[in-house]
Amino acid sequence: MLVDVKREWFEKDYYQTLGVLPDAKEKDIQKAYRKLARDLHPDQNPGDTKAEERFKDVSAAYDVVGDPETRAKYDEARQMGPGGMGEFSSTFGGQTGDFSDLINSMFSGGAPFGQATHPRPQKGANQQAQLRLTFDESISGIETSVTSGTQSGTTQSVKMRIPAGVEDGQRIRLKGKGSAGSHGGPSGDLIVIIRVSPHALFGREDMNLTLQLPVSFLQAALGSDIQVPTYPNGSVTLRLPPGTQTGSTFRIKKGGIQGVDGTGDLLVTVEITVPQQLDTQQEKALQELKDLFPEDHNDQT
Repeated sequence: MLVDVKREWFEKDYYQTLGVLPDAKEKDIQKAYRKLARDLHPDQNPGDTKAEERFKDVSAAYDVVGDPETRAKYDEARQMGPGGMGEFSSTFGGQTGDFSDLINSMFSGGAPFGQATHPRPQKGANQQAQLRLTFDESISGIETSVTSGTQSGTTQSVKMRIPAGVEDGQRIRLKGKGSAGSHGGPSGDLIVIIRVSPHALFGREDMNLTLQLPVSFLQAALGSDIQVPTYPNGSVTLRLPPGTQTGSTFRIKKGGIQGVDGTGDLLVTVEITVPQQLDTQQEKALQELKDLFPEDHNDQT
């Protein structure tokens, strides 16, 4: 099957772009891509053009080395060395088309250059589409449709099943749902990029859920039993020990996302709140408390 070898394959190290070694396993490449896509996503870096460009580079790299078949051809092409493109272009008078015809003929097992060939079956181009999900839909999974363009400029609607627990930036490949092939070749694939809208309360780290929990400084100092909301509804009691510091994180087992490999946890991070307005009696009481703990403040008087 013919794979369209690109000029940039000889110029760009996609493994370096993703921060993995050339012999990295497929699951490690996927893990590296998801982390980078999550960190560099435009929603996380509004107005940051460098992050946006890096996000595009990471996506382009994963399009190649994230697909085993394309990755194999990329590895073959890179064995020719970074100067391979320039040498071939010079040989054929700088004609990129001539180079592409030659190199693709080499990789597809075609006839030697200069000999007449019959049109070979050619796989259709891969297409991309983005699918926006709510936080709840990403956790539970849904059946839906996604609309994508085709090489001919038309659009198509493709039904698909979104598995439970998908993450923002995750890519789902639908085999044969891309552009039609030519000369009897197979259709390309449709790569669906998942975009997950944030939840009002909960965040996510892999299969764990995260929650920022505001508590008063008295609750943190003296210790208290706090009601913590759980997903998707309900609550659980969390016991704060006396002297809890802001930023402390507590783990509630099995409070996260359910998956095929088990259930994640709920990670609760405490944020101590300070009252913005005090009446006279409250201010007096706090002043007396301050005098009892002189080491807790640093007056310059």
